[in-house]
Amino acid sequence: MTTISPASAGMRRRGICLALTGAILWGGSGVAGQYILQDCAFQTEWLVGVRMLLSGLLLLVIDITLYRQNIFSLFGEKRDAIEVLAFAVFGMLAVQYTYFATIKYSNAATGTILQYLMPIVIVCYTALRTRKLPRPVELLCVFLAVAGTFLLVTHGNLSALAISPEALFWGLLSALAAAFYTVQPKRLIRKWRPTLVTGWGMFLGGLLFIPISHPLAFTGVWNETSALLFAYIIVFGTVIAFGCYLGSLQYIQPGETSILGSAEPLSAILLSVSFLHIAFGLFDLIGTVFILATVFILARQK
Repeated sequence: MTTISPASAGMRRRGICLALTGAILWGGSGVAGQYILQDCAFQTEWLVGVRMLLSGLLLLVIDITLYRQNIFSLFGEKRDAIEVLAFAVFGMLAVQYTYFATIKYSNAATGTILQYLMPIVIVCYTALRTRKLPRPVELLCVFLAVAGTFLLVTHGNLSALAISPEALFWGLLSALAAAFYTVQPKRLIRKWRPTLVTGWGMFLGGLLFIPISHPLAFTGVWNETSALLFAYIIVFGTVIAFGCYLGSLQYIQPGETSILGSAEPLSAILLSVSFLHIAFGLFDLIGTVFILATVFILARQK
């Protein structure tokens, strides 16, 4: 029988706490985003563009502080520069915009849950790339994801959608963008640093989005509540949440972090129901369980 030392157990508890904290903060940012988009009339484009610019800048400052290296060295090789640009546009910018667009047309809980279809997109992409059928356990996950999505968007009634077509459209695009965001930058992150790659991805995505986001042309209700929620999205829902996620990887396995990341949609659901009074019925609950089950199953596979 293997004995776990108190020090090892303490580090594991620390990793679990960090992963859960990051996931809960991410879930909270979706709820905060829903409030300022729907109740304060913020524009999705403005919120996404300014969030990326400020969060990217903060991450680059953190990278300089921690590593004291030239942050522009990432652009020294053409391949690295092209890949970080692709990550900025088709990864960071795409996943941020589609996520908040889904929330705008539905709610934070639905937007977060639909984004969690991402593992199924990766399974299907891998099957096409390798020209091999998914394993039985992966086929089970595809079935669970499709069934869960069906229940979320129809509530079991084929004649009507339980969410708007716009929410379903942006939600499915969000899952595609999240899959690209997860797979594409792996080589860059291994070669460089997560804070550097993610910081540049956010900042460049925000810069390229300026002609559409118009950061200086704000419209909406700017008051104490919306200002605090916007600050929460930038500081806690992006920078600190990202730092907690990275920190957890020092103490626990990535698969465990993925499973604990399921606290994100759960926190989004609980916060939406508690503070925004979003209706969440039996079909929503069953659909959520089906989709999150795919994360648990796939994260435990080798």
